[in-house]
Amino acid sequence: QERLVESGGGLVQSGDSLRLSCLASGLTSGTYDMAWFRQAPAKAREFVAALRWNEETKYSDAVKGRFTISRGDSRNTIYLKMNSLRPEDSAVYYCAARWAYSYFGTEETDYNKWGQGTQVTVSS
Repeated sequence: QERLVESGGGLVQSGDSLRLSCLASGLTSGTYDMAWFRQAPAKAREFVAALRWNEETKYSDAVKGRFTISRGDSRNTIYLKMNSLRPEDSAVYYCAARWAYSYFGTEETDYNKWGQGTQVTVSS
């Protein structure tokens, strides 16, 4: 059964760091594009970062230079390292996956597999 499970969220202070994990089971992660999205209360889900099957990465302007998406050695786990966190980064963070494509997916509709989300709260 294909499944994505996020972990690592929590309550931190402004300026702190946090690392989110997404464990992908039932997928051959090397042939999938992976991504992180986030959704704050009363806002639409937004793209955060993407990691293509060939290790290319892409970030939203809001997190570029602060967040890093990466793949674990086991290749069935991806991470989102978040540095210099700000209150506006507070959201539920979702891991997403799709079969590898020839272009980056930055829209919610580009992905067809989703985790349940993990809450990140940054206090000022």
